[in-house]
Amino acid sequence: MSSDSDVIRILAVDDHRLIRRGIAGLVATQADMRVVAEATNGREALKEFRAHRPDITLMDMQMPEMSGLDAIIAIRGEYPEARIIVLTTYSGDVQALRALKAGARAYLLKDALDLELLDTIRAVHAGRKAISPEVSFQLAEHATDDALTAAEVRVLALIAEGRANKEIAKRLSISEATVKGQIRNILSKLGVKDRTHAVMIGLKRGIIQH
Repeated sequence: MSSDSDVIRILAVDDHRLIRRGIAGLVATQADMRVVAEATNGREALKEFRAHRPDITLMDMQMPEMSGLDAIIAIRGEYPEARIIVLTTYSGDVQALRALKAGARAYLLKDALDLELLDTIRAVHAGRKAISPEVSFQLAEHATDDALTAAEVRVLALIAEGRANKEIAKRLSISEATVKGQIRNILSKLGVKDRTHAVMIGLKRGIIQH
């Protein structure tokens, strides 16, 4: 039996109760770890982290009120030593990079709710880092891509909302010609021929959010 001082204390953050139950059930089978708190969004995550100071935080990315990325930034801002593992359904390289740059120590996909998750919890607790193979592939595939600028990301997000060029220009206080130029750049950088495909790629890679 492990003593309490040896137990890895875990905060599980996800807006889906089924996922939190799955994590709790899996962790309950392990003698060396325990879920000490749960949260359904980023704001709750920060509150629960302050209250419990967990050894490991399992963080979803897409949540209401405050996203996982914003929660990582907030928690690491107050507690630089925080060890956070992203657990998400999205393998997008851009979202993964944002999370890792914000201070996440590992990035796993939710289909890894098995031995891989348990091994990663132990590895991160021991000071190591980890990334799902599928995410690693995405990062490698796009490592040399010409990244979209912040302005181009804003335009792509408005395209995803179904906005026409004229409306985008008005919303961003730029000329319609500038919008058209940015769209040409977006299509070129993403290697696509039309706006619809650009939005699909943007969502898949995590450049823009749902």
